[in-house]
Amino acid sequence: MTGPERRHHAALPASFALGEDAPQGASTARGPRWLDALVLMACQSSQSLVLGGVALFLPLIRHQLHLSFAQAGTLDAASTLAYAAMQIPSGLLADRVGPRRVFIAGLIAVDALALSFSLQRGYAGLIVNQAATGVFRALVFAPGLLLMTRLFPPTRRATALGLYLAGGVSSSVFLNLLGPVLVGPLGWRGNFQLFSGLGLVALVIFAVRSRAAPASGHSGASAPPGEVRRLLRRPALWLVAAIQYVRLAVVFGVNVWLPTYVVVQRHYSLQVAGALVALGAAISAPSNLIGGYVADRLGRPISVIAISLVALGANLVLLASSRSLATLIVAVVINAIFSQLYFGPLFSVPIELFGSRSAGFLSGFGNGFANLGAFTFIYALGAIKDATGSFDTGFEAIACACVIGFVCTLALGRVRARDAAAATS
Repeated sequence: MTGPERRHHAALPASFALGEDAPQGASTARGPRWLDALVLMACQSSQSLVLGGVALFLPLIRHQLHLSFAQAGTLDAASTLAYAAMQIPSGLLADRVGPRRVFIAGLIAVDALALSFSLQRGYAGLIVNQAATGVFRALVFAPGLLLMTRLFPPTRRATALGLYLAGGVSSSVFLNLLGPVLVGPLGWRGNFQLFSGLGLVALVIFAVRSRAAPASGHSGASAPPGEVRRLLRRPALWLVAAIQYVRLAVVFGVNVWLPTYVVVQRHYSLQVAGALVALGAAISAPSNLIGGYVADRLGRPISVIAISLVALGANLVLLASSRSLATLIVAVVINAIFSQLYFGPLFSVPIELFGSRSAGFLSGFGNGFANLGAFTFIYALGAIKDATGSFDTGFEAIACACVIGFVCTLALGRVRARDAAAATS
């Protein structure tokens, strides 16, 4: 944020301290800020159940529908590729028309597609369903980020971003603890029907809570069309994109295949796999908040990003070489701590560098590249498993990507420091 922006926010009345666009609708008359934040987290959790359910129940889906490992990998890959392609359009749409409408439309479609997923009987239907789910999940992500950041002051932007993702991560605890239990009476199809119902409940609560301010604080002060072209010429934007690519390569490469890795390659039960994933999710949820808080408190988002990537790269080598349950638990814990620690800082840095008028585009652009990384490594790990009989080489490949991400982080830090020095002078 530039000096003039800081002075502008400092001049706002205390009633406008809820967020950058508070004068246009984020009023204290609508109730306490934390309640709106909890509702947004619940909505994020509902759509995350759908995504996490595919990973958890993938061994059962693969067995029942006679899919190869590569075919099973394409289920998540199809969703992720469509999700990645829609990130920039979703962000631009949120900037232009306001995030609330986009957010609600995305949640309705995701819940309907979760119900549809439970009714599929063949591989082709599953692929089409997951591709469509990816399109509409994208309408939830960037708009949801904007809605959450507008509930907090700019100095707590990374904290707000981490809080939003914590909603999705916390749902994974519920899913991976109860999913293996519910799969007996409900089957994997019944679980997806349950996810659809929970999502509709969260959507109704959000719609009622936000009805008093239809634009959710949207000020209409979005960036002009030429702003996007100007941003695309900035090297810092592409450095962020490279780091984002690595971020979800780690998250999805590990999370999507961890249950299958534990069951098929390490020969533990689905209950053990679910417990490990739930353990990781339980740690990841507070990790999002801690990372955002530390970055905001110390003003050192680049350090948080760099330390996380170093820890993740080393841990992936440990995961590939683990031969005991104890080592596997340690690797899951380390991955859970650092894979989400730098989410808030990484999304806050481009908004800090380029301003909040294009926040939707910036978030969508970064997350689009993140999901390209996820798509690449979801498919690659399945293909590597088919070719070599092991996931180890795939985990080592992601560790190499972390090294590249670390180098890009150092370069981004230099750009940020140079811009800060220029602003000071």
